[in-house]
Amino acid sequence: MISGLIACSSAFFSAFSRHRDLALENLALRQQLAIFKRRHPRPRLRSTDRLFWIWLSKIWTGWRETLIIVKPETVIAWHRQAFRFYWRWLSRRKSIGRPTVSAEVRTLIKQMAQANPLWGAPRIHGELQKLGLEVSERTVSRLMPRRREAPSQRWRTFLDNHLGAIIAIDFSPCRPLRFASCS
Repeated sequence: MISGLIACSSAFFSAFSRHRDLALENLALRQQLAIFKRRHPRPRLRSTDRLFWIWLSKIWTGWRETLIIVKPETVIAWHRQAFRFYWRWLSRRKSIGRPTVSAEVRTLIKQMAQANPLWGAPRIHGELQKLGLEVSERTVSRLMPRRREAPSQRWRTFLDNHLGAIIAIDFSPCRPLRFASCS
C-alpha cells in the first residue's frame, strides 16, 4: 500500500515536471523567435533577453538544448557578469568622506571657541554632545579658529630686554672660593 502511494506520487510529480519542462521549452523557443522577428538584419540581444536566459538557466536544467541564438557559455558569462555587477552595486560606497557639517554648527563651534579661549576641541566636543549634536572631536578641532600664538622673542629683542643684566654679569668681578682675582 505504501509502495503504491509512493509510485502514484512519483508518477504525479513526473507528469507535472514533464508538463513544466514542456512549458519552459515553449517559452524559450518563443523568446528566441521573438528575437528573430525584430526588424534588423542581425538582431541584437537586449538586457531583458539576457536576463531571461540567466533566469531560465537557474530554474530549468534543459535550457541548453533549446538555446539556438547564442552558446550556453555566453549565457553563463552573462550570469557571471550580472553577479559581479550585483555585488559591486551592493558593496558600493554610500557616501564618500566625512558627512558635511551644517553652517549653524560651524558658527556655533567658532562662537564657543572665541567666547571660551581656554577651551580646546575635547571640551567643545563634549559641550556639543550635551546639546545633542553629533560631531566628531576631529571635526571640531578642524573647524575651530586657529589662534595665532605670540611669536617667541627674537635674539635682538632678548638682548634689548636684558642688556643691563648682561653687562652687569660681564663686568662683575669673579670671586672664586679662594678669593683670588679671576684674570
